Amino acid sequence: MSGPTGMSTAPRYSASDSAKLPIVVILYLIFVITPVEFKLGTVSLTPLRMLLLILVIPLTGRLFSGQFGKAMAVDYLFFIHMAWATLAVAVNNPNRVVENVGSAAVEFLGGYLIARAYIRTPDQFEALIKALMVIVFALLPFTLPESFGGRAVIPHIVESVGLGTVKQVDIPKRMGLYRVQNVFAHPIHYGLFCSVTFSLVLLGLHERMSLAKRLLGCAAIMIAVFLSLSSGALLAVILQSFLLAWAFIFRKSKQKWLLLLGMIVLGYVTIDLLSNRTPTKVFMSYATFSSQTAYYRSIIFDYGMQNVWANPIFGLGLRTWFRPAYMKSGSVDNYWLVMAMKYGIPGFTLVTLGYFWGLFKVGLTNVDFSTRVWRLRLAWMITFCGLSFTMTTVHVWTAIYSFVFFFYGSGIWIIYYKPEDEGATVAAENASKVDPRKMVYQRDHRQPEVERAAGGPVYSRHHAEPQPRQEASPPRADAPRYTRFARAKGPDTGPKRKRDD
Repeated sequence: MSGPTGMSTAPRYSASDSAKLPIVVILYLIFVITPVEFKLGTVSLTPLRMLLLILVIPLTGRLFSGQFGKAMAVDYLFFIHMAWATLAVAVNNPNRVVENVGSAAVEFLGGYLIARAYIRTPDQFEALIKALMVIVFALLPFTLPESFGGRAVIPHIVESVGLGTVKQVDIPKRMGLYRVQNVFAHPIHYGLFCSVTFSLVLLGLHERMSLAKRLLGCAAIMIAVFLSLSSGALLAVILQSFLLAWAFIFRKSKQKWLLLLGMIVLGYVTIDLLSNRTPTKVFMSYATFSSQTAYYRSIIFDYGMQNVWANPIFGLGLRTWFRPAYMKSGSVDNYWLVMAMKYGIPGFTLVTLGYFWGLFKVGLTNVDFSTRVWRLRLAWMITFCGLSFTMTTVHVWTAIYSFVFFFYGSGIWIIYYKPEDEGATVAAENASKVDPRKMVYQRDHRQPEVERAAGGPVYSRHHAEPQPRQEASPPRADAPRYTRFARAKGPDTGPKRKRDD
């Protein structure tokens, strides 16, 4: 995962921008887990949508004006995708285009733009990881009552005070337990939210947190993911664990990821040759809790693809998709398939190209100048490897839809990050530890910026101006008798002293 960035311009960072998590991001995360809904006419709103409505237009202007670095292909592809989605819904459901596409565009683009604007340094990214871990811990006490009682605690409290909230999902028990949705619209969403923090806590906070604390955080994440009883979320954590183990075992090999990719391709071809089912159906059979669920998802996929080929350009929009009569529910547990069904092949292609273009661009960026950034990049990439597979078994909407692309945008800073930015970050970290009232005598070649930032004087042998070498001047002829220099030869013109001996 190294290579040239290919970017001609890069944003500059300052100490004030990188020390803490920006207040906008804190508000965003709070609103993601706030299960409150209300109506404004026929439009359904949430605190998250209100925040995004305020920010999406100014952040779009700042993005394309280059304030977050030069606009990339992923930026254009995501915006064109939403433009095509608007056109597709206008063709299929002209009376519902403003209400539905407006909310989807605000959630999709708003989350992505906030991350592009406010997560731009390693410090901010690590602060984001810590905030997510705190949220997982904060929500964990509400999972056990719901797991045994079958009622989401926080939405029930919100509903009891007369406010709108997410609907309680009525799903049969699994393993004798109710599936926990907590503050989200579905248990799948709660499991997905918790699963994305696993690799980030274990590997991403390697330099910021002790191993014991990181393992404790991962244990809490595992408990939360398990209580969601979502096969997709559990699969994501298992896949992340495997990739972390692979990276550790083959840490000295530069070709480890190409080797793994080759093994995956070989496995796919082998299954395709030896099985009477497609590799996709084989994968779904092992990625679910029961064979019945796997069989049902295979039917969804087959009929979903029939709908895609029947409506290849503009898709179905918000129209009901064709399926067997016994399939009462119209839900489709596959995000990528939903994009193709709703917005046609062009809509699916645009969002998929943007999504994977960003992943490959981050993965090919050379970050060998910083072990810290290298670890953060690896943790982010592993997380999205798990999440990408998970999204083939789940669909995302509302708050978690926005969060997925917020989290996607939170790793784009790696493409722009340069060695000189790393030096500025190190100086900013050290400057916070310098007492400006004390003089600093330093030898580290990176430190003059630190003392200047702190307001103290700089005494550096490395940065002093080179001085011409001075030859030793001859001693004065009248040097005292105790000098370590011999008396200069030549005529004795100075006054003579009488020897005492």
